[in-house]
Amino acid sequence: MDQRIISNIPEEYRVDESVPTQEPERQEFFLRLCNNYIETSKADGRELTYAVVTFGCQMNAHDSDRLRGLLERIGYREADEHEADLVIFNTCTVRENANQKLYGHLGQLKPRKKENPHFMIGLCGCMMQEHHVVEKIKKSYTFVDFVFGTYNLHRLPEILFARLHENRRMIEVLPEPKEHVEIQGAKRKFSFKSGVNIMYGCNNFCTYCIVPYVRGRERSRTPEDILQDIRGLVEDGVIEIMLLGQNVNSYGTNFMEESDIIAANPEYGFPELLEDVCKIPGLKRVRFMTPHPKDLSDRLIEVIARNPKVCRHIHLPVQSGSSEILRRMNRHYTKEQYLALVDKIRAAIPDISITTDIMVGFPGETEADIEDTLDVVRKARYDQAFTFIYSRRTGTPAAAMEQVPEALVKKWFDRLLQVVMEGAHERCLRFEGQTVTVLVEERNESNPELLTGRLESNMVVHFPGEDSLIGKLVRVKLDKAHGFYYSGTYIVEESE
Repeated sequence: MDQRIISNIPEEYRVDESVPTQEPERQEFFLRLCNNYIETSKADGRELTYAVVTFGCQMNAHDSDRLRGLLERIGYREADEHEADLVIFNTCTVRENANQKLYGHLGQLKPRKKENPHFMIGLCGCMMQEHHVVEKIKKSYTFVDFVFGTYNLHRLPEILFARLHENRRMIEVLPEPKEHVEIQGAKRKFSFKSGVNIMYGCNNFCTYCIVPYVRGRERSRTPEDILQDIRGLVEDGVIEIMLLGQNVNSYGTNFMEESDIIAANPEYGFPELLEDVCKIPGLKRVRFMTPHPKDLSDRLIEVIARNPKVCRHIHLPVQSGSSEILRRMNRHYTKEQYLALVDKIRAAIPDISITTDIMVGFPGETEADIEDTLDVVRKARYDQAFTFIYSRRTGTPAAAMEQVPEALVKKWFDRLLQVVMEGAHERCLRFEGQTVTVLVEERNESNPELLTGRLESNMVVHFPGEDSLIGKLVRVKLDKAHGFYYSGTYIVEESE
């Protein structure tokens, strides 16, 4: 029993049991205590609400789903950020604008905190793993109620309970993971598709990237746990799965637990996992995010090519087309090796769609380096490219390198964007007029008369249709290509 904690639990919220010391039982205990508090509030005529605001990648979005699940189990009801009693910001720190975005949100909420002292603000995610950020929050944003990091998301019930009943600010950011606890019962945006973490952390240490410092070293979940999770999701109505990791191709590093599958096959890696996932009955589509070009094997290409459940889309970040810049980025491949990999993928999977990330303005970049990048864009024939300007991150090796003048970077960025848009529009045209299978995701936000669906290529199509189609795989004719999306017509199948 934890006497310190138990002595601080108000009498009316205690339950007749000792405080567990092991997870996840410990957080289940505090979840029940928080739930008692929420139920008491409801009895007093007040239903407490929450909002989880997400910045960043698919990993963060999946983490937010799990936080929503915990808050729902505690008894909070989801509401808009501007109305909720509790707002949690799940932060990103890959680029500086994400940091500034958070500070802007906090500035807007400060007056609301003064008006309502019961209103609470929580911060978590990658940005909170940076020591200087937490120090800034402590000194300049004293109205923030609690802070936690990437290694202790599961401890939200205990952190929240301490804030509610000890009336003290809670800051718990761990420098490294002490234990791994999967949070069950996520609240997903879509009932028919879900992300599943297969690993955490990154060992690559690209010189511009803060991720290894805030997410830690690579840790892989066992295939047994991953497959069990996916089977449970399929039983719950999920038909599309996204396998998530900072670098899924290096799955198999530092398994968190013992595994009979790994003991029987020490060479078991991402291709084997992907193949096993495809064998699960009822699962219709499988995606993954994100592979690293240096680790994408012939075996993985072969598995994708012969498994129709794997969506014909690979996101293959290039970052730069210059071999010299790639060397300075610590990417472990050259321009020529990257383009050879693209050719190999297209030869094995002719209908594949390839997307990428490209950075402009890396320290020391020159006009010649940009020309190399433009050359790669033209030769790789990307369906889409996510372009961004290099953002200096404190603590990374690139932060100490000579920076490129901002005006020059902006000029290069505009040139890159033009070439990317021209190539993407051309690639988009290749599907125009075809009838394809689409997963219908939602009612279109801009035009409520339309539905929005997603192709295997990850492109979207907007078309008229009934809500009954949402969550289903349907046939849609792609009437018109618009560069990054299509307008289409739903084709009624004879069996319908």
